Amino acid sequence: MSHIIRSPFQGHPLRTLLAFVTEWTEMAHMALAPPLDALLRWFVAAPFIASAVLKLSDWNTALLLAQNEYPVDWMDPVAAAWTGVLVELLGGVAIAVGLGTRFACIALLALLGVIHIEYVALIQNQVIGVFLLWYLVHGPGSWSLDHLVRRGMVDSPVPLAALAVKLFQALRERGGAIAHLAVRLWLAIVASVWALALFGDAPLVPHARSQWLLPILPVDGAAAAFGLFTLTLAVALALGLFVRVVALALIATVVITTGMGFGQHLEATQLVGLLALLVLARRSWLSLDHWLFRLAHRRYPLFEDLSAADRDRLPRVVIVGAGFGGLACANALRHEYCRVTLVDRHNYHLFQPLLYQVATATLSPSDIATPIRSMVRGMHNVRVLLADVQGIDADERHIDLGSRRLEYDYLVLATGARHSYFGRDEWAPYAPGLKQIDDATAVRRKILIAFERAENTDDEAERNALLTFVVVGAGPTGVELAGAIAELARHGMEGDFEEIDPRAARVILVQSGPRVLPAFSEALSARTQRDLERLGVEVRTGSRVLEVDDAGVLVGEDRIPARSVFWAAGVASSPAAHWLEADADRAGRIKTAPDLSIPGHSEIYAVGDTAYVEAWHGQPVPGLAPAAKQAGEYAASQLAARIRGGRSDAPFVYRHLGSMATIGRKAAVADFGFMRLSGAPAWWLWGAVHVAFLANMRSRISVTMDWIWAYLTFRASTRLITGREETPG
Repeated sequence: MSHIIRSPFQGHPLRTLLAFVTEWTEMAHMALAPPLDALLRWFVAAPFIASAVLKLSDWNTALLLAQNEYPVDWMDPVAAAWTGVLVELLGGVAIAVGLGTRFACIALLALLGVIHIEYVALIQNQVIGVFLLWYLVHGPGSWSLDHLVRRGMVDSPVPLAALAVKLFQALRERGGAIAHLAVRLWLAIVASVWALALFGDAPLVPHARSQWLLPILPVDGAAAAFGLFTLTLAVALALGLFVRVVALALIATVVITTGMGFGQHLEATQLVGLLALLVLARRSWLSLDHWLFRLAHRRYPLFEDLSAADRDRLPRVVIVGAGFGGLACANALRHEYCRVTLVDRHNYHLFQPLLYQVATATLSPSDIATPIRSMVRGMHNVRVLLADVQGIDADERHIDLGSRRLEYDYLVLATGARHSYFGRDEWAPYAPGLKQIDDATAVRRKILIAFERAENTDDEAERNALLTFVVVGAGPTGVELAGAIAELARHGMEGDFEEIDPRAARVILVQSGPRVLPAFSEALSARTQRDLERLGVEVRTGSRVLEVDDAGVLVGEDRIPARSVFWAAGVASSPAAHWLEADADRAGRIKTAPDLSIPGHSEIYAVGDTAYVEAWHGQPVPGLAPAAKQAGEYAASQLAARIRGGRSDAPFVYRHLGSMATIGRKAAVADFGFMRLSGAPAWWLWGAVHVAFLANMRSRISVTMDWIWAYLTFRASTRLITGREETPG
């Protein structure tokens, strides 16, 4: 093992808190800052646009207002009115869409200055002016046209474009902290005035009592106490102490007091907007927060705070496989003093439970596959390696990647599973399974081509064989695939063909056991079979497949001519047990110790479908995504304890969260042990759970919209035949 540094702050509660605050602050900024910025820009622009539209609708009124709002002696009223209206309209639109934002801010600030000085001084104008100064310095966020064209403007032939970009960038870098301080001080003054007003606003006192505000205090002290609290927040804001928390507290204060009739609604809305800017703005070096966090990072350093030399001395954790278990393990180690390398043969994480929907043209591959690098972005101690593992040398502690070696101090095997044809691998070309994106697109191509060829043939026997689909295995994957094919044929292709009726397609589900979904209760299995048969699926239980070839399948003594056969009958583990020459069960899963380590190699752990462990009340852990995630998190906890110099003796215990399977439209089953559901309630719950467990928001939105479209129209949105068809054998 390499020489490893051990920090006294490893696992320290304050370091954990610092890591938590740092991570979630960054996540909140990435997720909330762009839409909030767009909303606030529209909030700033709306009064100018509305004013311009009203003036254009009544030009006499515009001229009258121009004499008051724009009293400049070097312009006549008509020219002043036109100038003011155009600045308001064009400047407002520019800020709203984020195009030429800083130039628009300069023009509107000049206009606002004339109105504020020469016409009437309103706090609303002051607040809008502060917004404009903020955007003049910082510029708009990522949801703006300026952000989109910024890189291209550097090399643009537009005169002075590159110079303007550099000047504005310098303004942001050098003036951002000053702008942050100025806004804080201005808001602190406003909050102080607000607090002093609370002290002396007698009508508020009884109202505070009736509106539950500080009911434990005497009536005479309620408003005073609230005013003192607001004044304390104002002081903290001026100092830059806990700015985000203080800004949130002030937002609550403004909302509460305004709702009780204190202050004007318009002023309050504008103040809340400015405070929201501070909530999501990055820390300024002109604040106590900056120096406190800097001191905290020095005292309790995170991985990203360490020097390159110190990082090289940290323990090396290699995780093979970026499935549910591998990613859960990497995520749980993201704050530990270690270097994590995540190795996978693909550059994406796949949400396998919805593969069958890609195979039946309901979803596209991008809906359920997410780039691994985007998922570990922000995990500073994790790197991703695209490679195919060829073997493991446990004695020398390195894995063979073909062209190179990758050394490790700790190894986590989360290599998943593959299809198992129970010794009849020659069936694989004729009966593809569903484990990868390529499998799903191949199945989709096979299904769609079968309908196209049936349309083009005049041979009745060939047409019947093409329109016969056999699914072998009635576990969740087989049931869901059979139901989806039946729905596609019965509803998704209605009226698309001239020579054939897709509804005449046969879908046959073959199960060697006595019932479908054997892991579920008998009642739910029976309900599932009834729902499948209602869809038109022929369910054959107690039937064994004896032969599969390009002409069809032999089920018992019954020969079924079918050009499309799909395998969902069994899985086998990856070659990990062979690499380690470890003891394995019949499916190839490594028999691990209770702590998921490999006997004889305590530095190696196996999780998910790679491991065989009886951690479910003495029963083997099922091959489900929640089980893999729990195992990955548990392995990470074991590694974290060892990295910190300790060891945890608690064995892995699997907590079963339930099993679910969908059959078709408003037909599903769910078994949580304490509660069993079927029909529409289970179907809606199945959809909600699967959307929630998708990797990112883009996938959740995309999948939800595709499902809504398919539900309303009975049409699959991705019926594309892509790729090259391979001849079996």
